Formats: sequence, structure tokens, C-alpha cells
Amino acid sequence: MSVTALAPLSSDETQLWQSLGRLVHSLPRALEDDMSRTGVTMTEFAVLLLLSEAPGRRLRMSALASRAGLTASRITRVVDGLGKHGLVRKERHGEDARGNDAILTDEGLRVMRAAQPAHLASARKRVLDKIPPELLPELARTVTALADELA
Repeated sequence: MSVTALAPLSSDETQLWQSLGRLVHSLPRALEDDMSRTGVTMTEFAVLLLLSEAPGRRLRMSALASRAGLTASRITRVVDGLGKHGLVRKERHGEDARGNDAILTDEGLRVMRAAQPAHLASARKRVLDKIPPELLPELARTVTALADELA
């Protein structure tokens, strides 16, 4: 279908699209500001949390990147940075020596748990408490589907 054949956006679609654009730019800044007092960035916290939930606190770097919504080069930089502080370590994957696993250390788990209250407060204050409870299940499914499609 050519661009000229597309129907214009309705007023609700325009409002949603423009608001999503503002949200994807402003929300990360707000979340980073909220997390600034914890000693870890929002991205670092997300990586620590994902590793804490993984079996053996270990994930392949490619799987970690996918789950975090990061590129391979970005996840490498984040994990290497966390590694410098002893929060995560990298090892060659046991079955496939071509890949690496990221492993959450005990110190990384401690730091993640210490930052978790700030993360939860930020999630509630910035987003979750603003969504009517009856809309939450469908909105969660819709946003998950959008994120999965882009991943």
C-alpha cells in the first residue's frame, strides 16, 4: 500500500501516537532521575533484575540483550561496566564456547535488592498508579505484544 493511500489518523490515534512519542523520550529521563540515588542506572538495574530472575542467576549475553531490549554492543558495555564493580561476571558458555554468559554475583544481587525499592516506587509513581486497575490487564498484554514485535 502506498503512503498516499493510507487513511489519516483519527484524533484519538493522533493523540495516542504523539503522546507515545513524548513518553518514550521523557519517561527514561524521569526513571533515570529516580534511580540516580541508588548507584545504578535504570538500564543496569534492569540487567541485574533479569539476571536475578534467571536460573542460576545466569543468562547468555544474546538472551540478556533480547530480554532487556538492548543491542549486542550495548549489553556488552553494560555488563562490562557492571563487571568492573564486581556485580556481574562473564564466562564462556558451557555448551557453546562461541558465546558468553552473564552471571549475577552475590554483590550484584545485594545491589539489585538495595535498589529495588526505588525502582518499584518509580514504576508506581511514574506509570502504574496512573492506570485504572480495570485497564491494566489489557494494556499489559498490548504493550507486551508491541515490545515483543519490535524485539
